Amino acid sequence: VQLVESGGGLVQPGGSLRLSCAASGFTFSGYAMSWHRQAPGKERELVASITSAGGSTDYADSVKGRFAISRDNGKRAVYLQMNSLKPEDTAVYYCNALRRDYFGRKFDYWGQGTQVTVSS
Repeated sequence: VQLVESGGGLVQPGGSLRLSCAASGFTFSGYAMSWHRQAPGKERELVASITSAGGSTDYADSVKGRFAISRDNGKRAVYLQMNSLKPEDTAVYYCNALRRDYFGRKFDYWGQGTQVTVSS
């Protein structure tokens, strides 16, 4: 199982970035996908999530209206479009895949993270 994030970098306040997460080694279309972030000295927090078929999304209040999560099951990828970036968005961003089977067992995978720095 592998989740590989890309697209992070340094951007000025008000700028945009698009993060990508490429998945392999599991049945991607069967998993809900999400993006999380962790800033220095802070706990990891959920940023955005999308259901397995892409029909429903959810966002943290701090990013609503600025970030958009999407997925392409054919390409086995999930994306996070980040607009109007603020310095407080600076963090390592992680991709997560989650599924629960009929018995309630949890299958939970994480990527290695990509750094996003918002600074002038």
